[in-house]
Amino acid sequence: MKRALFAMGGALVALAACGGANSLGGSVSELFPLDISKVEVLRNDEAFQVNYYANRGTGVDLVAKVTVATQDLDLSAGKSIPLDGEYAPGHPRTTVIHLAQGEPVRVLPLVGQGDLKIDKGGQVGEETEGDFSMSFQAGDYGGGRNLYGSFKAMAQDAGFGPDGDAPQTP
Repeated sequence: MKRALFAMGGALVALAACGGANSLGGSVSELFPLDISKVEVLRNDEAFQVNYYANRGTGVDLVAKVTVATQDLDLSAGKSIPLDGEYAPGHPRTTVIHLAQGEPVRVLPLVGQGDLKIDKGGQVGEETEGDFSMSFQAGDYGGGRNLYGSFKAMAQDAGFGPDGDAPQTP
C-alpha cells in the first residue's frame, strides 16, 4: 500500500512539473475548480506559504492556501520537505484551505503523504519556484483526495514585526 501511494506521489510530482510555472491539479478538482490567475509565495521564520488565487467575476477566490510549518526544516533549494505529520504534538506540518466567494472556509483533512520541493529561492526577496504533491487522509471535505501544484513567484515577507503591521519608529 505504501509503495503504491509513494508511486502515486512521484507521478503527481511529475505531473505538477509538466503543468507550467503556476498550476494546480488533483482529484480535489471534483470539489472545486483548480484554475488559477495569480500565485503568491509568503515566508517568515515559522512558515512557507503558497496561495493560489482565481478571478471569478467581481470577486477573487482563494483556490488553495498551502501552509507548511518550517521551524525545524531546512528550506534549501533542492531539498525534499515532508508535508505529512506534525511539527509539534497536535500541530500539523501542513494545512490546506479553500475559500470561494460566498462560501465558508473549507479546511482540507490532514496530509497523509506528500512532499514539497523548492527548486530555486525560498527566502524573502528571492524568485522562488518549486512544486508539491500530497494526498489527504480520510475525513470530511477532501478526504482521500489529492492535490499537486507548481509555483513561481517572488517570496514576500510575512514577518510579524514588533507590533504586527505597525511601522517602526527610530
